Amino acid sequence: MLCATPIGNLGDASARLAATIASVDLVYVEDTRRSRKLLSALGISKPLRSYFAGNEADKARELGEALRAGHTIALLTDAGTPAIADPGLSAIRAARAVQAEISVVPGPSALTAALAVSGFPSERFVFEGFLPRRGTERNERLAAIKNESRTSVIFVGSAHLLADLRDLAAVAPNRELCIARELTKVFEEIQWLSCEDAVATWQQRTIKGEFTLVLAGAKPREIDLSAGIDEVLRRTQNNQSMASAVRIVASEEGLPRRQLYEAVLARTRDTKNGR
Repeated sequence: MLCATPIGNLGDASARLAATIASVDLVYVEDTRRSRKLLSALGISKPLRSYFAGNEADKARELGEALRAGHTIALLTDAGTPAIADPGLSAIRAARAVQAEISVVPGPSALTAALAVSGFPSERFVFEGFLPRRGTERNERLAAIKNESRTSVIFVGSAHLLADLRDLAAVAPNRELCIARELTKVFEEIQWLSCEDAVATWQQRTIKGEFTLVLAGAKPREIDLSAGIDEVLRRTQNNQSMASAVRIVASEEGLPRRQLYEAVLARTRDTKNGR
């Protein structure tokens, strides 16, 4: 059983969550200290087994063996739902490998709570989880967010808030941003401002707590492939492969990759044919 736990307010724990934890043979948790407080509040006393990012591979094998032996298991992470920007994927795969029954006890979610309270369109949205901390992967993710027309939801820890806000402001300075801090907790705070204003605001404040950022989508723009084609051709003249050049330019400029690739090929053919 994948068990969603409160994201800050123990009052959000459901009766079904308590009943499920009380009924299983084994309980695996991300943090034994935090989960012990939850179980205590629910009036449950059970041994807890550790399952977190650092030991996930080994514990998944152990969990699979326990399921194969016929034990029932509940998996809890610190806040929210296992496997959603939290440990859990390896446990699900281990359960599937032994053909164990898998179910979920749904519950509180910072993702959906922040999205709902933001007031931004939610029919279609992008969940970015935690942004990569550095390097090409981070740059490519930010480039994609720059041109993303759907609402984006991002998790941020207090230590990385300013860095993420500054980088978001660099690619989307005037886009509206909803900052949801400490959702469901005593010091819950929700504010709406532009990415640029968010940097100015939060660099003046003491930063504490957990944050969920909800970024309004970019306005759809007309696709102009000509500049992208020129940039791809410039890169290929500098010995970069066409596939690599198309991938990078499409990401940076928010252009459809296949459409850009086909346009580059068409331009190349026209040049060879003297058109």
